[in-house]
Amino acid sequence: MSGGIERTRIVWGLAALAALALSTACAREPEAGSAATTTTPDAAAPSVIVATTPRMIVHKTPTCGCCGLWVEHMQRAGFEVEVRDTDNLHPVKARLGVPYGKGSCHTAEVDGYLIEGHVPADDIRRLLAERPKARGLVLPGMPLGSPGMETPDGRVQPYTVELVAQDGSTSAFRQHGSP
Repeated sequence: MSGGIERTRIVWGLAALAALALSTACAREPEAGSAATTTTPDAAAPSVIVATTPRMIVHKTPTCGCCGLWVEHMQRAGFEVEVRDTDNLHPVKARLGVPYGKGSCHTAEVDGYLIEGHVPADDIRRLLAERPKARGLVLPGMPLGSPGMETPDGRVQPYTVELVAQDGSTSAFRQHGSP
């Protein structure tokens, strides 16, 4: 019996550490002028942007700076972004079918797909171009060097964006950084 209690304490302790890590990383303030409401793409966006880029809805907490930086990345890539600040993202993640253990600090919706975490814009464009029968893309955690999690020295922690199948299983979609 005490082994089960000890395991429960360990699990709750790890969950508390993960929550602390997420809140610390998200405590950065976005750059001045970042959007907290509906915005349009930058005028200097790359010419490869398709005029029919669908609108993206981003669900995030109001105080998360790294989420604001990711929104800016999406805007620079040509996405029109509507930000919906909320204190509880769990209902959104549950509604969209984010698999257990694959969560991050923000969740987006674009053209019928879910986008969880700091997924690069190029991966989202590929998803929209290929249109697989899937729920969407996830990037669990908050890897250093991913959009919105850039470091001053430019270091990129290797990470894998995953495709979420209709049944909730995941598979590698694209590798980033060197192992």
